[in-house]
Amino acid sequence: METHTACTILMFSSMNFGVLWHYTERSHLLWLKEKKVLLVYTGKMRQKLGLMCVIFLVGGVVSSLMKLVSGCASEHGPHKEVHFISESGLMDVFFLLGPGPKDVLQQYTGLTGVTPLPQMFAIAYHQCRWNYNDQEDVQFVHENFDKEDMPLDVIWLDIEHTDNKKYFTWDPIKFSDSLGMMKNLSDKGRKLVTIVDPHIKRDSNYFIHKDCEANGFYIKDTNGKDFEGWCWPGSSSYPDFFNPAVREYWKKQYAFDKYHGTTKDVYIWNDMNEPSVFNGPEVTMHKDKLHHGGWEHRDVHNIYGMLVVDSTFQGLMARGENKLRPFILSRSFFAGSQRYGAIWTGDNGAEWGHLQVSIPMVLSLSIAGMAFTGGDVGGFFKNPETDLLIRWYQAGAYQPFFRAHAHEQTRRREPYLYDETTKDIIRQAIRQRYALLPYWYTLFYENEKTGIPPMRPLWLEYPKDSDTFALDDVYLLGDSLLVRPVTESKATSVKVYFPSDESAMTIWYDVETYETFTGRGYKSIEVDMYKIPVFQRGGSIIPKKLRPRRSSVLMQHDPYTLVVALDEEGKASGKLYIDDGESFDYREGKYVYGHLDYQRGKLSFRFLDAGRYSDASWVERIIVAGLRLKPHKIFAQIQGTKDHVELDFKYEAKMHILTIRKPKLPMNYEWHLQFY
Repeated sequence: METHTACTILMFSSMNFGVLWHYTERSHLLWLKEKKVLLVYTGKMRQKLGLMCVIFLVGGVVSSLMKLVSGCASEHGPHKEVHFISESGLMDVFFLLGPGPKDVLQQYTGLTGVTPLPQMFAIAYHQCRWNYNDQEDVQFVHENFDKEDMPLDVIWLDIEHTDNKKYFTWDPIKFSDSLGMMKNLSDKGRKLVTIVDPHIKRDSNYFIHKDCEANGFYIKDTNGKDFEGWCWPGSSSYPDFFNPAVREYWKKQYAFDKYHGTTKDVYIWNDMNEPSVFNGPEVTMHKDKLHHGGWEHRDVHNIYGMLVVDSTFQGLMARGENKLRPFILSRSFFAGSQRYGAIWTGDNGAEWGHLQVSIPMVLSLSIAGMAFTGGDVGGFFKNPETDLLIRWYQAGAYQPFFRAHAHEQTRRREPYLYDETTKDIIRQAIRQRYALLPYWYTLFYENEKTGIPPMRPLWLEYPKDSDTFALDDVYLLGDSLLVRPVTESKATSVKVYFPSDESAMTIWYDVETYETFTGRGYKSIEVDMYKIPVFQRGGSIIPKKLRPRRSSVLMQHDPYTLVVALDEEGKASGKLYIDDGESFDYREGKYVYGHLDYQRGKLSFRFLDAGRYSDASWVERIIVAGLRLKPHKIFAQIQGTKDHVELDFKYEAKMHILTIRKPKLPMNYEWHLQFY
């Protein structure tokens, strides 16, 4: 296949799904489902205003067909030639014709699946290290988070927690009482994630190895013998997840009577599942190794990691009797991996450049269907300088997956170890994440329904603004929060691009000061070490929870704060989703999905569908920004009552900010407020 293109191309990341291109009027996606494609391109690209291409490369899978876009291709002049050479056979090609960018994402996730709603803890803060030394170390870590009033939901254990790197086991000395350790975590609403990799130590006393060898479960070499490679345990073999019997076997290993010492609060990290083979070509499996059904590894390499996670997902589903939502993190992924859990951007380094590139990487993954993703906060390798660590926490707090991680040869860098100023800034960054958990949770629920990711490039919401096409240092959370992380050392100001609707001037409110910014284009924003520029769109309502807690579980019934940011017309709207935060009961209608609306002096909360959930939470504060006139009185009425309760409020005339304290509005009933 050869194509000639004349377009402005934006390279986002390395993802092997296809090509999404967008210009001011339409969006299209070409997705090639193939095992291995070699891409060769030469020549110059002639730029054309109003067109932007986003190209994903995973294992070299990429394509174009720009001639489908009117005016894109040029028969004359400089052009770029792209050639595709398939190593492994035929390609399945899907054309998704939009017409808008959100239509394309909905069509793509309609084919490959969506990220299921995570448990609430999963979108909170995670603390990881290779490795926490023993159960006393785990206790020390989460006790010190409490001591410093820093929220924490999950502690992670890397490979050293096992018995000599035999997965589904515990080191008998360092973790002799894993159940006691788990009780201490669970009592504070916290979880544990343990690593389970798909390379199996060749040890005749290891039950997993004995079972796999006896049942012929391993991938074979060209002579039909069990393939032996080298990974963390030393000599290792690899279960063949293309064999249904292997997937069923793996699934059963997560049962409590198999994976001893675990509880329902233990979740799983599938790492090294490309698979990683230290002595293999490109540190992975040789292309000629043989899988179930006679497939060579070259044919199925990109799918292997997804099947590992699929099997783990089924195991956690069975363990929880299909009631609790699984949480799994995977390093390897393919189109459809989003159906099973989260991914991350891999082993990064404590460098400013790695912080900077994490933003376009997560944006690329998000619009490729991988909605639940993030990078290692602080950088996995090397030791971050203090200002880099601070800026990474501030950025990570506004990415879908929020985990700090570090290599075993780095200095300990848990945030409570730093000086008082640094601790205070990082504490504030983590708390900002927890305050926005209701908003994040609503976005993840909507992602399951629509395929639209929580973290979005600006052009997804402003598809006719060509100035947004190449921006990858600023992004949106939902359609209401504009985030510009500080990714430069010693920065005292940053340039922020403010998008705007065509039909009306968009107002952007600083989320801390409520200072307003209007007009499309760049503005310079002053920053100090405490400041990360975040702005709420005028016309939006964002739910928050502002009471500091140890973990998200302890916040479940805390009251809400509603931040109403008015647009030019004095209107605003938003949504709020509530359920139990952990089970699949929401799929049986046990939830609340409500619409918040302010216009003409009336703020209302109405259910969007038939879902109902008995929730004890209520509204303790309402902040209305951009209210030009002070009301004389405000009355509240709850559905099913005749009482109109007068509310106390405070109005700041200079800033046009109105604050209503303790209106005590329940979230399992409809209600409205009338401003007089």
